[in-house]
Amino acid sequence: MTSGTHRPDSYYVRTDEHRYKPTPHAGGAWDADEQHFSPLGGLIAHAIDHHLAGRPRPGLTPARISYDILGRLALDECEIRVETVRPGRTIELLEAVVLIAGRPVVRARAWLLATVDTRAVSGGFEGTLAPPDALATWPMTSVWPGGYIASLDVRPVAPPQPGRTTAWVSTRLDLVAGESSSPLASYLALVDTANGIAARQPPTEWMFPNIDLTVHLHRQPEGGWTGLDTTVTFGPTGQGLTSTVLHDIRGPVGHAQQILTVRPLPGT
Repeated sequence: MTSGTHRPDSYYVRTDEHRYKPTPHAGGAWDADEQHFSPLGGLIAHAIDHHLAGRPRPGLTPARISYDILGRLALDECEIRVETVRPGRTIELLEAVVLIAGRPVVRARAWLLATVDTRAVSGGFEGTLAPPDALATWPMTSVWPGGYIASLDVRPVAPPQPGRTTAWVSTRLDLVAGESSSPLASYLALVDTANGIAARQPPTEWMFPNIDLTVHLHRQPEGGWTGLDTTVTFGPTGQGLTSTVLHDIRGPVGHAQQILTVRPLPGT
């Protein structure tokens, strides 16, 4: 973490065992005084990792994590509490609750499944993406404001289109100042970006925030890039869906879904 008046080179700073203070880099796209959910999603995974480190369960791998966003994510200190809902040797369910000013704002559940060697029968994968090293950076700040968006390196595989974009996303920032994060937590900290890379309508005219994020994984992600092959659909009655095939450098790792509440901005 840098000193003086400089911003920390991280999205969060730990303040005690269960509390974290967001830095300006976590600032939201819809409101600069809110947290963007993407780094918070990674922080929740980081807190789950710390919970598991306290009582390790060898041979269990995260296969699904679902987040429900219950309220406004103010850019204030947050507390994350994790508990084991369903313990087990081959299947385990964890729940994390994020509180801001004592009020629950996110509930997340993570299923952990037994690790078994299934290489002999693995298959059904989508194709790999063009690697990010050969791609140009896209200034996503031309579409979205906020500290989080400004912290990203976004490299589209092809020019972004309304409702359809495939892109690599990375960041130079740590998730938590002075702490190492697991590859999964670092990966998940970028997944919620999917709803912004393929906006169907200008965010200056329409709102379409997601109220949840569900990630299913058939393989644990590796490396410093999160690949998002994203399609956004708007329905006729105010609902939308952002669907993403998730990739790392080696290929597909799973899928993400986000339900959207779609409405015109007041005055437009």
